[in-house]
Amino acid sequence: MISKKTTLILLILGFLLIHEMHMVAEAQKIDCRSKCKYRCSKASRHKICNRACNTCCERCNCVPPGTYGNREVCPCYANMTTHGGKLKCP
Repeated sequence: MISKKTTLILLILGFLLIHEMHMVAEAQKIDCRSKCKYRCSKASRHKICNRACNTCCERCNCVPPGTYGNREVCPCYANMTTHGGKLKCP
């Protein structure tokens, strides 16, 4: 039988683990603004491209390298679609 003290210790350790995982995830966020600025640098409609790219980046924490293609590097980014079923991310 587990004592109340052991249960309390396990509960505290669980909260600490969740907190640490959150801190690591926050530390690994990429700079979407600069990545999307480069990704959309050759687009004919910069404003629309940047808006879509930043939305995708915030959700996926990934932007494919280069100004076009390479979508396989970021599966979340590559598979995101609009309500109309078109690819959302540039």
